[in-house]
Amino acid sequence: MNAAKTKRISKDFTQGPLLPQILMFALPLIATSVLQRLFNTADAVMVGSFCGTPEECETALAAVGSCGSLIDLIVSLFMGLAVGAGICVAHDIGAKLFHDVSRVVHTAVIAAGVCGIFVMLFGLLMARPLLAAMGTGNGDTAVLDQAVLYMQAYFCGIPASLLYNYCAAMLRSSGDSTHPMIFLTVAGVVNVLLNGVTVIGFGMGAMGVGLATAVSQWVACIWILLFMIRSDGPCKLELKKLRVDRKKLRRIILLGIPAGIQGSLFSVSNVLIQSSMNSFGKVIVAGNTAASNLEGYIYATQNALYHTALTFVGQNVGARKFDRLKKCILWCVIVVTVIGLFFGLTAYIFGETLLSIFAPDNEAVVQAGLRKLAITGLTQFLCGLMEVGCGIMRGLGNSVTPMIVSLVGSCVLRVVWIYTVFALYPSPETLYISYPVTWIITASTHYLFCFAALRKKQRMATV
Repeated sequence: MNAAKTKRISKDFTQGPLLPQILMFALPLIATSVLQRLFNTADAVMVGSFCGTPEECETALAAVGSCGSLIDLIVSLFMGLAVGAGICVAHDIGAKLFHDVSRVVHTAVIAAGVCGIFVMLFGLLMARPLLAAMGTGNGDTAVLDQAVLYMQAYFCGIPASLLYNYCAAMLRSSGDSTHPMIFLTVAGVVNVLLNGVTVIGFGMGAMGVGLATAVSQWVACIWILLFMIRSDGPCKLELKKLRVDRKKLRRIILLGIPAGIQGSLFSVSNVLIQSSMNSFGKVIVAGNTAASNLEGYIYATQNALYHTALTFVGQNVGARKFDRLKKCILWCVIVVTVIGLFFGLTAYIFGETLLSIFAPDNEAVVQAGLRKLAITGLTQFLCGLMEVGCGIMRGLGNSVTPMIVSLVGSCVLRVVWIYTVFALYPSPETLYISYPVTWIITASTHYLFCFAALRKKQRMATV
């Protein structure tokens, strides 16, 4: 493939008006992130509404909600390599090193497949002992049994999930945020339809929604792989070229593993919070699950700006356009703040109506969810600022610093909070307050390091 053709196929974010480019790139990415959340929402709505009596629905909803943090903990480490692959592609495209892009793509696809099989086997074998160790169900064996079945079914789709996310990260870094959205849309429709078949048609409960999610992940995976095989772009996948480039793999690991460790560390603190939440009984757990699903949509829109910042900063770092970097950072900060405030306020105002979707005719669960939205929903924009700051650092090529900042600013402080503040004042609200407190601290630290790293790169460029 010649360089001129590849230039036309990939999107160059190193020139032209920034705000329109950021919005045009971010909007499909936001849609993609929201569609990913639809997987979880479809699960929660289905088990909260169609698993039998209100008591049975409450049990199934608590079972599905209890698995989220643990699944994130297991998967996050390997999902971080997708971030590493995306950063490498962004840097190489910005520098117009298109042959290197191809080497990254074929190395990353092999890494995703190997990691996916390993994670799937681990999840299938360890689901019950890990969920039991978390106190899932708080002594209610019905919740634990359904959670195990859900998690095992879910993990059957993990290889596909990793492959899709690795490929989507690389396509986004090449400037294509639209096709991953299309593939996920198809998978989302499949997920919703299969939820109806497995839960309503066959009465499979929590296991049914886990199975539907796994199948939908394979649909998205197959579509994106076929697209890359047929593509003429910089991320074209050719089966005969599938081999591990040690230099590129090392670069992917160096950039990706810190991102994965960071995700895992966040999950560790979330697992501890979930374990503490389990002590309040399944009504609070179910309400927390419903509210977390709503907040997940807000986070998804903001996390899209994380990937936007990473891509725009990464390409401009590769092109060594440091003055343009400052404008990229400013616009990403402005956009994520507006998005977070708007959706956070909307979720709070219409909270009762939205929560009732997850728990119809269960006022206790709705009220439990509102208690969470009042604290963490209205402050979600702080989480968005934290995410963008992290994306900027990774786009600059520094993945270790944001990992350390996140470890100290969010994870360690949340654990300390659980064993100090929560121990003194045990209530759901005490747990919820830990989120905005740690978001503020972590975001502020991220931006201090961002400015220092940018100044360092500018000095190096003038030497």
